[in-house]
Amino acid sequence: MSNKLTVGITQGDSNGIGYEVIIKALADERMLELCTPVIYGSSKIFGFYRKQLHNIGQVNTNVISNAKDAHPKRVNILNCIPENTCIEPGLSTPDAARAAIVSLERGVEDLKNGEIDVLVTGPINKRAMNNEGFGFTGHTEYLKTSFGTDDVTMIMVAEQLKVGIVTSHIPLKDVPGALTVEKILTKLRALKHSMERDFGIHSPKIAVLGLNPHCGDGGLLGDEEQSVILPAINAATDEGILAFGPYSADGFFGLGNYSRYDAILAMYHDQGLAPFKAIAFESGVNFTAGLPAVRTSPDHGTAYEKAGKDVADPRSMISAIYTAIDVYRNRQAYDELVENRMQVKMPDNTIKPKGGKIIE
Repeated sequence: MSNKLTVGITQGDSNGIGYEVIIKALADERMLELCTPVIYGSSKIFGFYRKQLHNIGQVNTNVISNAKDAHPKRVNILNCIPENTCIEPGLSTPDAARAAIVSLERGVEDLKNGEIDVLVTGPINKRAMNNEGFGFTGHTEYLKTSFGTDDVTMIMVAEQLKVGIVTSHIPLKDVPGALTVEKILTKLRALKHSMERDFGIHSPKIAVLGLNPHCGDGGLLGDEEQSVILPAINAATDEGILAFGPYSADGFFGLGNYSRYDAILAMYHDQGLAPFKAIAFESGVNFTAGLPAVRTSPDHGTAYEKAGKDVADPRSMISAIYTAIDVYRNRQAYDELVENRMQVKMPDNTIKPKGGKIIE
């Protein structure tokens, strides 16, 4: 039990499919052998959605007020949502938006304080939350500000496909102006580091997509490939990053060329996420690279049209939990390896690896 991780799970929008996929994901007893789950939400709302599900067994729960009190053999529910929160499956409401904000804030607070090991966030309605004063365009932006990090990168993760994004939640018309050599280079550095530290991929090969149709057709359809993207790739290559491209997105995914690379860097949100979800929607995971802590989420939204109907697919939520645990373990192993490789300079200019023999 001492090796089990405590996995915090925020409920997301309580009128969407968040609770359903969470309950279905945690209904398998094997999940409790792997981790100790803590749901940031409401035992009342959990009970409401649990009654709508007919093909799962008993789910043993434990209601707590602090994550440190989590029972290792139970699905723990940390009550942090107002008791009078109204449940209206399938509807976007102020109550559900405020509940999503409270759940996220409490989960992130506990993640920062080390009360939980990793955080998995349930799907939210960004517009509804902003109407209630949230002030961020998504989880990624909120987490960046909460942790005070210089930069974070959205990476969509599946077993056969990993896609990073240069620009995430901005209007499409603003994308060309937001692309710079340094920004793309920064994302390539981050993607390489994440592949190595978070996913255990040594010297990852990264494919870089162009911006314009057919990569601009030699300038006929735009010159960002030549003026911005290619210089960034060349600069990355000079740093030892295995970056290739730019490639036209349509042929790259249509011909299956993505399978030749460990990761892909897309220029904007839908350029990367549309093909990713077409290929790996059921098991896809959204991962925030660059944070000092681990956060994942399912790759889908609130799906109001499915809420309360016992039809939501939990596979992406299951994958998000597994991925969070795997990344946490990979980071531990990577950091230990780096620590063991630390070298100490000797007075006679020889090198002594930590714990090793002197190298002339």
